[in-house]
Amino acid sequence: MTEEQLQALLQEMTTAEKVGQLTQFAGAFYSEQEDSTPVTGRIEFPVDEEMIKQSGSVLGVAGATKLAAIQREHLKKSRLGVPLLFMADVINGYETIFPIPLGLGATWEPDLIEKLQTISAKEAASAGLHISFAPMADLVRDPRWGRVMESTGEDPFLNGLFAAATVRGLQGEGSLIAKDRVGACVKHFAAYGLAEGGRDYNTVDLSERELRDKHLPAYEAALDAGVKLVMTAFNTVHSIPATANSALLRDLLRGELQFDGVIISDFGAVQELIPHGVAENEAEAAKKALEAGVDIDMMSLAYTHSLAALLDKHAIDSALLDEAVLRVLQLKNELGLFEDPYRGVSPQKEQAIVGHPSHHAFAQTVAEKSMVLLKNDNVLPLTKETTVALIGPYADNQDLLGEWSIFGKPDQTTTLKQAFQGHFAHAMYATGSHLYERDEALLTEATMVMEQADCLVLALGEGKDRSGEGRSRSSITLAPCQIELARLAKETGKPVIVALFNARPLDLTELEPYADAILECWHPGSEGAQAAVALLSGEVNPSGKLTMSFPRATGQIPVYYNAYQTGRPLPPGSNERFFSRYIDIPNEPLYPFGYGLSYTSFSYSNRSLSAVEWDGSASLTVSVDVTNTGKIDGVETVQLYIQDLVGEVVRPVKELKSFQKITLSPGETRTITFEITHDMLQYYHSDLTYASDSGQFRVYVNGSSVCEQENTLTFSLVKS
Repeated sequence: MTEEQLQALLQEMTTAEKVGQLTQFAGAFYSEQEDSTPVTGRIEFPVDEEMIKQSGSVLGVAGATKLAAIQREHLKKSRLGVPLLFMADVINGYETIFPIPLGLGATWEPDLIEKLQTISAKEAASAGLHISFAPMADLVRDPRWGRVMESTGEDPFLNGLFAAATVRGLQGEGSLIAKDRVGACVKHFAAYGLAEGGRDYNTVDLSERELRDKHLPAYEAALDAGVKLVMTAFNTVHSIPATANSALLRDLLRGELQFDGVIISDFGAVQELIPHGVAENEAEAAKKALEAGVDIDMMSLAYTHSLAALLDKHAIDSALLDEAVLRVLQLKNELGLFEDPYRGVSPQKEQAIVGHPSHHAFAQTVAEKSMVLLKNDNVLPLTKETTVALIGPYADNQDLLGEWSIFGKPDQTTTLKQAFQGHFAHAMYATGSHLYERDEALLTEATMVMEQADCLVLALGEGKDRSGEGRSRSSITLAPCQIELARLAKETGKPVIVALFNARPLDLTELEPYADAILECWHPGSEGAQAAVALLSGEVNPSGKLTMSFPRATGQIPVYYNAYQTGRPLPPGSNERFFSRYIDIPNEPLYPFGYGLSYTSFSYSNRSLSAVEWDGSASLTVSVDVTNTGKIDGVETVQLYIQDLVGEVVRPVKELKSFQKITLSPGETRTITFEITHDMLQYYHSDLTYASDSGQFRVYVNGSSVCEQENTLTFSLVKS
């Protein structure tokens, strides 16, 4: 349709039809309309047939045959023939499941993420979906929050690269979304990852400067990549819930950032303005959300019940309703739904695309690159002739897909035990422990198996029922029964290797002494077990690097690499009292941002700058020699950090500004160069101007965020 035709369609719509376009219901209502009174949290949800008839979009259901039938029935009842939008959470894959986003971040490969999201989009589109609720661009610093699994970590620069890559992968290039792609929806706007105490849906309180400097960049990267939708956050921003926050949505997002796409609430968030205490009733909640700029009310009846009456009373401007409806119609037009409401979907096409063997092969490659070797006291890799005992609650467990793999097939997922059987000539198995409960019989069985093996591989972790939305934890240690299993394994005197399956950074301080090696596997997806065995056996050399720090204790949280300098920084090696420190543990995390081991080793030398004084024009070159000092090929992620030593406001101790991922043969040395540009030195000042400071800057180049002071470089920015 042309823009004129869309405008004409809008003018022909009744108020009820317009309100329907701004309402999203779950897919169950379209197939079971006679029994449609579920409860969602606090909200009773009675939906009648007229509401369904007028609605504009559908949530959380997929399948070519199913969605075609829903669309067909809807168009029969729709007076103007306006098709439905189908949206769902396709976070890290549709049916072919890739590692959780926190694991994807550990690949440090945006191009890889773009490719896998292209696969996700093809599978989702073939199943009839139009929109994916990804990427999640929330900056995360508190692993108690269950939704850290959906983020790519604690760094705004890196998160932005991954957010943009996800948008490009899902949507493709150009303004129109191809039939083998889906629209992307960046979430959750804004600063949802800063929920106090790591408790989901909790208060967020931050300054405007902090919002702009740390939290907005990743959302902006998604906007710059052309994302079609933005989802509001559940939390407050400057004491106003995001869903009713006009300054956030209209002034900042639509005005300053010039986003002209669709804004959708999160699940029930419009209705939740009432318990938030900023709306007295449904009508006030609907009025505030629409006036703030929310176009689609997801799974709440506030718009459905209230907008027409508000218009009749002249309590809201009809222009606000029309502009919201027009944006929804424009999105449907960009998807080509007016020309083909089914977008060429067929069961045959779906069957040919979904779960294709090439997709699964690529899922294994991605999982291999996502896993992080946290510890290795010369016990890995294992040889195929080693007599291995695989023990633990994840030894024969199909729960590898992660919480948001709603269309994945866990019953078809290879377990670690099955993968071991194809790699090791001599392998034994025992459960040893449930995930969270001790079982004496299982322990006894495991002890007997341990006695017969040369090496013990413990498959430990947390299930997907302990992570994701609404699953915050006050303590993020492994269950005591798993720690006991590790202790018993260590007491045998045999090498103990832990393969860890989890969706958040864990406090591993108690586990670490019992393990000679720890491989962080995350919830690794459809081919995660095969990937883990490929790394444990040495077929693949680990290359993953953390993008979120692992704390030493829950009480250390939040702990992150780019913290602000304090007035009393702890001198290296000092135990003096009157400095910013804990008296019972080090300040540093157990495993820091950017950290990850390899089966080879790398050395850094000859760090140099092209100048020690710079006026900010052109660029400043940093170079370093990186050498593979081990015996096998290896992949290293060379990381560039910068510290502004004296700023107008307090600045972080270091900030990631660039990185390069390289492959080196044994003994090979390569000179790596980075270009420092003036924009890398800019930040939001106290008056919210975006500028740099004259003065000294420190440069760190290393294989993690940790770099000794003597291996840093300094230069001065001298503005003319």
